[in-house]
Amino acid sequence: MSAGEHGAEDCPFCEIVAGRAPARIVHESPHTLAFLPLRPATPGHTLIVPRRHVRDLWQLTPETAHPVMDSVLLVARGIRAALAPDGVNLINSAGEAASQTVFHLHMHLVPRWTDDAMGSLWPAPGDGDEAEQDRLATVLREGIALAR
Repeated sequence: MSAGEHGAEDCPFCEIVAGRAPARIVHESPHTLAFLPLRPATPGHTLIVPRRHVRDLWQLTPETAHPVMDSVLLVARGIRAALAPDGVNLINSAGEAASQTVFHLHMHLVPRWTDDAMGSLWPAPGDGDEAEQDRLATVLREGIALAR
């Protein structure tokens, strides 16, 4: 696999997919690879990546999304069978503002246990502005119509 054909120059996940960088691989399919990250958030934290370089969620096509999600489901079930967590987070970050640091689409499967070190992902509930929520729902419906 050449970087120009399937990957991006200097992409660490393309290097893993190509077998040029080490990884603790836990699952392989013809279209995806699942491996443990260098700095796991919890025991069993696993990354699932497409073998073909896709920068982020916005560049993901339905043809690539399907095998990625098939692997996510399989690995999630494997995590449950092997580690019996209380829950699991499926996390994807698209763009620097969302804390994406490796620009190759990847899904984080993070096993969770009550009171684990990760803590809550969401801010405390606050008072919602109903008019603003109505406005945002309208704007989002319009954006989705444009994206079709």
